[in-house]
Amino acid sequence: MANVPRVISAAELSSIETAVGELGNRVAQAADELMGTPHEDVGVELYEVERSLRMARRRLAQATEALR
Repeated sequence: MANVPRVISAAELSSIETAVGELGNRVAQAADELMGTPHEDVGVELYEVERSLRMARRRLAQATEALR
């Protein structure tokens, strides 16, 4: 039997987009908790991670729309 490539659906990409958004919210919350502490530098780094996740979520949304 030949291998048939699986094609991702818009619904699956949308689900991934939601998960990335939720992860971004969790990272931002962790960053917020670190601000004003001796580990504020880690909080700043986490804000950068959250920013990257927001960008990834936007790109996933674009990809999802392209599949519809």
